[in-house]
Amino acid sequence: MTTRYEPGDGRLDPSLNAIMSERRQLINLAYRLLGSLADAEDVVQETYARWYAMSRQQRQAIESPGGWLTKVASRICLDLLGSARARRESYVGEWIPEPLPDRTINGRLGGSSVDPADRVTLDESINMAFLVMLESMTPAERVAFILHDVFRYSFAEVAEIVGRTPAACRQLASSARRRIRASQAPATPAAQRVDIVRDFKKAWEAKDIDALIGLLAPDATGIADGGGLASAVLRPIEGGEQIARVLVDIFGQAPNLAILERTVNGQPGLVAQQDGVIVVVMAFEVVGDRIKHLWAVRNPEKLRPWTTG
Repeated sequence: MTTRYEPGDGRLDPSLNAIMSERRQLINLAYRLLGSLADAEDVVQETYARWYAMSRQQRQAIESPGGWLTKVASRICLDLLGSARARRESYVGEWIPEPLPDRTINGRLGGSSVDPADRVTLDESINMAFLVMLESMTPAERVAFILHDVFRYSFAEVAEIVGRTPAACRQLASSARRRIRASQAPATPAAQRVDIVRDFKKAWEAKDIDALIGLLAPDATGIADGGGLASAVLRPIEGGEQIARVLVDIFGQAPNLAILERTVNGQPGLVAQQDGVIVVVMAFEVVGDRIKHLWAVRNPEKLRPWTTG
């Protein structure tokens, strides 16, 4: 979609720089709300289209263009989250949020600051385990939580976006926060996570089942997302030993597979290349000294940020 950035009389819109400077913030927000960079980009395009569909006088009358853009983008996301649940129920195989290369999106925090004691940081809010947990929330919980706890909007501002009272939004965020806390494990030091993923890579390349089993928690879960296009693994694989055996089988069937260390959603991860093309992106959740969850994305549509640079 092409968005026109000049008013009808051909003169440059004086608010263009200020408006376009909000784009990264909106992408940041929409990705965390939707778990898809492609959908986030569509939301931002639609948001700008609605801005430029207004007359110059209507735009000039808006006191805070950035606030207006955030409100519209959030409402579009809220609508999309409702329909996304239905789409994901008919999705072939398991659905995993779209993985992102290092530094694909980042940006400033926005809104007013309240209640910072147990705030989720912008970096924490992008890791795969966190995004997967967000999928268990209702759309309203997710929007209220992300806007307040991650992007630091007040509950009064959230209420205006979600269409509920500030007290109701506070309850939504509190409910979401309880879900997050119930699922969180004690953090493993970053250097240790890097070492465990690196050891996992070496064991996988060596087809060393015993070493893989030693790195995976006994009750580990492996989930593959091929979107029905590139994966025969349609259900989660339960148990460290079973995951290890499946991985070794995969490597045996693709002898020219190259495994590389990469940052995936801000965490140590791996990518698999075949003939120089990335075909799998793997994210991990490390608990203690073992891998608890492994997510492997093979859906070509979700690998677009990795394959197009």
